[in-house]
Amino acid sequence: MKTINVVAAIIVSEDKRIFATQRGYGDYKGWWEFPGGKIEEGESREEALKREIMEELACPIKVGQFFDAIEYDYPKFHLHMDCFLCSLDGVEPSLLEHMSAKWLKLSELSEVRWLEADLSIIEKLKNSL
Repeated sequence: MKTINVVAAIIVSEDKRIFATQRGYGDYKGWWEFPGGKIEEGESREEALKREIMEELACPIKVGQFFDAIEYDYPKFHLHMDCFLCSLDGVEPSLLEHMSAKWLKLSELSEVRWLEADLSIIEKLKNSL
């Protein structure tokens, strides 16, 4: 099975809300996720994350500490996702690829339909932030 290596930004606001995006394309259109994407050859995980967020949300971010690594088998591929705690760097996100986005309180994280791989992060976030 093919492995896809991606990075994801867990963007946290000053009041501890989490930025979630709703996919606007592909097999999982309409599902919610942490924004991010594939790591290109020669990029560090942090560089890839900054580039992906700029491409998807047109805003710079500050990449903070590594949060967790997720391994998940989707029907067509194996996903390895490195997740980082991040913050916005002075500019509000603009949706360039996603259908929608929300700032969710920790108590609201279960109110959207997360991609399976992202679900394992939810409980850990609730217990650590």
